[in-house]
Amino acid sequence: MKKMILFSSPIFLTNILQTSYQVIDSLWVGNLLGPSALGATAISGTVIFTILAFIIGINTSALTVLSQYKGAADNQGLKRALNAFVVILGALALVLGIIGFVIAERVLAFMGTPEEILPLAVTYLRINFVGILFLFGYNFIATVLRALGDSKTPVRFVLLAVILNAILDPIFIAYLDLGIAGAAYATVVSQGTAFIYGLIYSITKGGVPFSFPFIPAKEQAARIFKLGLPAGLSMMVISGGVLAIMTVVTSFGEEVVAGFGAAQRLDSLIMIPALTLGSAINSMAGQNIGADKWERVSDITKSGLILIAVVSLSISTIVFFSAEWAVSLFVQDTETIAFGTMYVKTVAFFYPFLGINFVVNGVVRAAGAMFQVFVLNIISFWILRFPLTYFAASLFGEAGIGIGMGASLVLSSLIAVGYYRLGKWKEINIMEKTK
Repeated sequence: MKKMILFSSPIFLTNILQTSYQVIDSLWVGNLLGPSALGATAISGTVIFTILAFIIGINTSALTVLSQYKGAADNQGLKRALNAFVVILGALALVLGIIGFVIAERVLAFMGTPEEILPLAVTYLRINFVGILFLFGYNFIATVLRALGDSKTPVRFVLLAVILNAILDPIFIAYLDLGIAGAAYATVVSQGTAFIYGLIYSITKGGVPFSFPFIPAKEQAARIFKLGLPAGLSMMVISGGVLAIMTVVTSFGEEVVAGFGAAQRLDSLIMIPALTLGSAINSMAGQNIGADKWERVSDITKSGLILIAVVSLSISTIVFFSAEWAVSLFVQDTETIAFGTMYVKTVAFFYPFLGINFVVNGVVRAAGAMFQVFVLNIISFWILRFPLTYFAASLFGEAGIGIGMGASLVLSSLIAVGYYRLGKWKEINIMEKTK
């Protein structure tokens, strides 16, 4: 428990900073440009995450592979695997960035984005796709450092991005009168600076065995895709589910879209402990699996479940009682605040169940059970979350969005625990597959 807290604390701080980055961005946009612009950033953010999901998934598989090589003290295998991930993920980021830029308007229209929001969302989305490599880059470097056991340094990258974004947002939006485009430019510049700093640090001081990129062997690339493809598809399933839920939200109009956008920022605060422990456990369990220390893996799981229960319940309580005040920080429209408050209060105490998902899935993912987690996410989002949200919204109107979400979190956590206890994830051996 002590080691988990020490290792996860910097990750927790990093996630707090990541969330504050989004919150500060939303505060400036909502207060300087109004609820339409805030709704546009919420919808665009969902699309960005969807397009990036495949890369983020393979990034997760990199954490598993690299942490196991670190645990096994296989330095040559670590170096070869790291190069392969850099080449494959870098190429995918560029390709998906171009595709995302081209299809931005069509995707937003398909999602049912209200006409008054659409031009703003298109502008914001396309500028973000221009800087997609920066977003990928500094997150990947942070993942590599955590896989090698350094969870402290990535805090610096994110802190730099947060400070820059907080300074540049009002300058670009109001002083230079760039509107929502200014918010997007501030994001790209901030993330680009963090990426360059992270790259220089990892090469000169971080001890990361980066080499000048070279084309990986065909067999090695095929094996990485064999492991990374399910992880990537798993993230596509998650983000696609979020995208589908957004289509339910957009059907209720501009006020609900803006209120949901503000509520999502508060959601992200509640989710921070789950995201933190998921990442920490993936790395800790991966190193111990690589070193063949299974008793420690079991201890990691137990400690993670206890920790997530205590922390997430505490944060959920705070967010529940401050919901209306917190939502009103982002927008002043009465209807928008009313929906955002109702949604946050509905889902707040269901998020500990999401934490259970992150903990147990983090352990089985560390063993290399990427396909199994992919199946679990299909069940969670497409068999449970989207249908339950859709039908609850049909029955109860906009109030059903939170009801459906909450019910799905409970059911999906039960299924995840069932696989952890009964599945054959301990029999997977990815070291042989990735060498």
